[in-house]
Amino acid sequence: MTVNLPINFDKLLRQRTVESERVEYKAGWNPERVLHTLCAFANDFHNLGGGYVVLGIEEQDGRPALPPKGLDPNAIDGIQKELLNLGNSAIQPPYHPLTAIHEIDGKTILVLYAFGGETRPYRARTSLSSGKSEWAWYIRKHNSTVRAKGPDERELLGLAATVPFDDRYRQTASLSDLSFRLIEQYLRDVGSDLLPESADMSMEALGRRMNIVGGPSEAVFPKNIGLLFFNDRPHEFFPATQIDVVWFPDGPGGDSFEEKEFRGPLSIILQDAISYIERNYLKEMVVKHSHKPEADRFWNLPIDAIEEALVNAIYHRSYEEREPVEVRITAEEMIILSFPGPDFSIRMEDLQQGKAVSRRYRNRRIGEFLKELELAEGRSTGVPKILRAMRNNGSPEPVFESDDDRISFLVRLPVRAEFLSMVDETGTKQLGEQDTQQDNLLMDIDNSNSNPHDTPHDTPHDPEQVTEQVLRLIKTLEQESSRVELQAALMLRDRRNFLEAYLSPALSAGLIEMTLPEKPQSKKQRYRRTSAGEVLAEKIKDTK
Repeated sequence: MTVNLPINFDKLLRQRTVESERVEYKAGWNPERVLHTLCAFANDFHNLGGGYVVLGIEEQDGRPALPPKGLDPNAIDGIQKELLNLGNSAIQPPYHPLTAIHEIDGKTILVLYAFGGETRPYRARTSLSSGKSEWAWYIRKHNSTVRAKGPDERELLGLAATVPFDDRYRQTASLSDLSFRLIEQYLRDVGSDLLPESADMSMEALGRRMNIVGGPSEAVFPKNIGLLFFNDRPHEFFPATQIDVVWFPDGPGGDSFEEKEFRGPLSIILQDAISYIERNYLKEMVVKHSHKPEADRFWNLPIDAIEEALVNAIYHRSYEEREPVEVRITAEEMIILSFPGPDFSIRMEDLQQGKAVSRRYRNRRIGEFLKELELAEGRSTGVPKILRAMRNNGSPEPVFESDDDRISFLVRLPVRAEFLSMVDETGTKQLGEQDTQQDNLLMDIDNSNSNPHDTPHDTPHDPEQVTEQVLRLIKTLEQESSRVELQAALMLRDRRNFLEAYLSPALSAGLIEMTLPEKPQSKKQRYRRTSAGEVLAEKIKDTK
């Protein structure tokens, strides 16, 4: 069946948002080789979420060779019929991938989405030649499809009837527990070609297309992955599915603390928690030098390290355990705690050095959705990115801890040393309070905005919108820039956070404007300061 897949194929092809071991490019149609690769993806040996076979594009050193060779459009229907026959007769249990047709640079491409199977292990005929009936198990090893032998075959057979928790049916739920609104927002965020036709589809049809529901037509159930991402209250199905952010103003042994809980769909609580932490607990320091014109800028904690640690916690935690992801913040450090710990195949010494590689992922579908939303990156890159972000900020090395039984996993991010001296007489760091300079700056803006003779572009429309994030954006926006350029300059990876916390408030406050206001979605869109933004930029300079 030809469908629009719930992913952005252009990103898959050109930006390589899917790991190379999950994509195989083939210049033409070779039924036997394609069969073996589909079998390997269906077995999903490392719980990565299956993979994609792209027909019509040649591979060069693991990358797609563009422009593509393409397929004869008149041959597509025959290929699909042969795929259907192979799925019934040449692979056991029967297995059928989803297919999608794309036009790339004027050439026709056929994409086969081979999701991780629910009845593994799968085996396929070793040869499609007549008279040969030998069957074998196939798995993916790095970027290749290989026949499972010896220990690999025994381990694959040991996976029989074991489907990762996030890919299982939830028989206590119904299709009405899935939200069209949340699904539509997801498809819009990832730029899926499925979005236009989703409005006219039933929840069962849409859910099957996205592989978030399953079962026979007379007994259709949502999968856990669907409820985790597309239900407004997933904690009612999976208790403690939440992120708790706790601030200890007097340290962990003090008498007081402030706590905020984030509950809801995984992608939303993840982004909301990161934005909340950035707004309330991250501070920038500017150090000027007499011997050079450039000032040094650094943060008490780098946002990239925090983002990656939280994403890893959401990705790799167990949703069968009734323990939330907890973020504990003190004047000296931030701790991110999740349950359980890393797989026993991972040595903690390797993890600390950023060299550990997981053999198998706990939540294959959660990782797939987070990567499509650009919240998570490639395989085993989380810890190296945390290490790199801390070093780039001049912070102490992070610490990764787990107990002997791997019951829990703790990421400890120490505050940069210069901020440890920013304490009051009681030794409490005022992380939750605004800088005096920013208070004065906001006061100046508020006073100037009350002048009845000001024009709409001389001062910001809404002084309450001038947050710390808006101030950072105004300081950064020295010349006309695109969203991508601004996001990169601010070192922000999360597009949604940038739009909601930085760009939209600055536009609403009248501090910046679009160069093409009549075409807000144009790829040529740029942003620049308004006259009010220029006034604010000067005030920012004067406060230094």
